Amino acid sequence: MSHYGDHEATDDPLQTLRHSTAHLLAAAVTELYPDAKYGIGPAVEDGFYYDFQFSKPISESDLPAIESRMRRLAQADIPFVKEVVSRDQAIDEFRKRGQDFKLELIADKVEGDEVSLYRTGDFLDLCRGPHVRSTKELKAFKLLRVAGAYWRGDEKKPQLTRIYGTAWMTPRELDDYMKFLEEAEKRDHKKLGKELKIFALDERVGLGQVIWLPNGATIRRELERWIVDEELRRGYRHVITPHLAKLDLYKQSGHWQLYHDTMYPPIHFEDGEELELRPMNCPHHIIVYGQELHSYRDLPVRIAELGQNYRLEKSGELMGMIRVRSFNLNDAHIFCKPNQVISEVRGAIELANHFMKVLGVEDYSYRLSVRDEVKTKWSGTDEEWETAEAMLKEALESLNLPYKIGVGDAAFYGPKIDFQVRDAHRREFTNNTVQVDYQLPKKFELEYVAEDGSRRTPVLVHRGAFGAFERMTAYLIEQYAGAFPTWLHPVQIVVIPITDAQHEYAHLVAERLRGLRLRVEVDDRSEKMQRKIRDWQAQKVPYMAIVGPREAEEEHVNIRDRAGKQVDSTLESFASMVATEVAERRR
Repeated sequence: MSHYGDHEATDDPLQTLRHSTAHLLAAAVTELYPDAKYGIGPAVEDGFYYDFQFSKPISESDLPAIESRMRRLAQADIPFVKEVVSRDQAIDEFRKRGQDFKLELIADKVEGDEVSLYRTGDFLDLCRGPHVRSTKELKAFKLLRVAGAYWRGDEKKPQLTRIYGTAWMTPRELDDYMKFLEEAEKRDHKKLGKELKIFALDERVGLGQVIWLPNGATIRRELERWIVDEELRRGYRHVITPHLAKLDLYKQSGHWQLYHDTMYPPIHFEDGEELELRPMNCPHHIIVYGQELHSYRDLPVRIAELGQNYRLEKSGELMGMIRVRSFNLNDAHIFCKPNQVISEVRGAIELANHFMKVLGVEDYSYRLSVRDEVKTKWSGTDEEWETAEAMLKEALESLNLPYKIGVGDAAFYGPKIDFQVRDAHRREFTNNTVQVDYQLPKKFELEYVAEDGSRRTPVLVHRGAFGAFERMTAYLIEQYAGAFPTWLHPVQIVVIPITDAQHEYAHLVAERLRGLRLRVEVDDRSEKMQRKIRDWQAQKVPYMAIVGPREAEEEHVNIRDRAGKQVDSTLESFASMVATEVAERRR
């Protein structure tokens, strides 16, 4: 089911309905805006979109009128009629309608002399189908938002207006989805990140550059300490390498030739040196490995870093902390013998799963990303690719992990396992990866001394077990709806004295708790008690320790958790309880 150049045909009835609704949207738009030019309109997960070029900009305030026209067309019971015409007839038809984008698609995408069209009343589209029988079958849809999108994803081409919508089989399913969207909006990391003072974005610093505010920096530091300690426990050695390197380094690795469009422009110096902000950490870790000649007894060598990377993402694709231009990646590169690859891949998968389990990330799947048939895109021999793919399969299957195949999703130097995570908005993104690479060790002439004294080339396993801190923090904000578990929350306990007479005791309580490395604030503002409680509830603080005359006299605290539950406790018992909760990283 597709326009030419869109997704492939499918027999999924829901996707067929959504694609038909995209045509209904285009039919309504061309009635209301006769001079609008239309691009493509595929079904996507949870809905559909269509791209248009308008003579005057439209906004979300225009969507109700478009949706109203869609409903009128739906009730009119207009059939979806397939027409197969010659190439010349199709060109003539779209030229008369002034639809330049369709003419471009015919020129670039249509093979042979036959062209498939679909007619819905006066609206005509270049499309393979299938579609529902009639517009009357489209009973549960809603337009959601508008966004900008470059024609065919190319920033050198015109920027179009993309209208997003959703469509379902029944009105009840639509209602359920709209309620889900409402809940997801409450969890939006951009909204909560601002309310909870976790991060900021400021154009004076630059697009896609995250400023970690004190609360966010606290969360990130806790994650960093936990990750580094866990990796050290599992035999990784951490390094710190520069954010810059000579451009020649990325030419040698092959990254510049393939990805220079998304790399920052080189920095040129008078002496001829060209430096590049690093888009990935692999070449730096290769340099670390190459500082000494390793014996087979040294292998595997596991080099890890919390490394800052820079990628020049398009401005229209930037989104909060999810899509940025500067990000910190929990990265590692394992240099090993061929017979160690499977066990090292298993270890990387197990580490990633451990991180996911502790953080409560449950909605994810495994994708084995392999190459497609366009051999010019991939580096290395068929034998190397087949061997690497077999190793990844064996590692997954030995752990009894189900996986799907992603054809064409491999890295240019080898296949990989991708952890595909779904967030609170049901968006899927690749978070963790494990990749097997025979190419970069050869390009950099890496060696180790084998048992027989010969020099051999190690295999390189690229591994990101946690992902990027920016994207994962955005995920966690939405996952927890801002209510971070106690071990991660920027303020774990706030002590609130009932009157000024308890200020001294409140500070003694805070001092005792801080002695256990807990993060504590004392709220001794001259505000009413209920105002203080409301303020800290809004910050989703795990515990409030309220102290009055009786608590001060008995060395107790009145505990109120963020769910509203209250209990009286000795100070020592409360301190021990929270310290244990934090140490065990309970959720």
